[in-house]
Amino acid sequence: MNIPSELKYTKDHEWIKIDGDIATVGITDFAQSELGDIVYVEVETVGEDLEREEVFGTVEAVKTVSDLFLPLTGEISEFNEALESDPELVNSDPYGEGWMVKIKITDTSEIEDLLSADGYKELIGA
Repeated sequence: MNIPSELKYTKDHEWIKIDGDIATVGITDFAQSELGDIVYVEVETVGEDLEREEVFGTVEAVKTVSDLFLPLTGEISEFNEALESDPELVNSDPYGEGWMVKIKITDTSEIEDLLSADGYKELIGA
């Protein structure tokens, strides 16, 4: 199970890479393995300001559909359009080419509430 130490995590199995006031968000290796083969990623919130823990999209696997929850309050500034034609990037490279959205963070104090890699490992029992 790959859990990069430089990233932050949520209890909803999203990872967050912070770069100044921009956060890149995707789902963890654990989440993609639990979901199985990803067949569709839907994000229709680009340009919208959303609160932390609001649904920003959905990920559809062969056997289930799961909501995606925003880890930090901010504006969805970008969607990874490669996922429209190649959603299985989420399975093959969840921390790289399989990223989902970028957020312009509006409340950086929320970063403190995110889990560290060790905290996430504890959450999933790894």
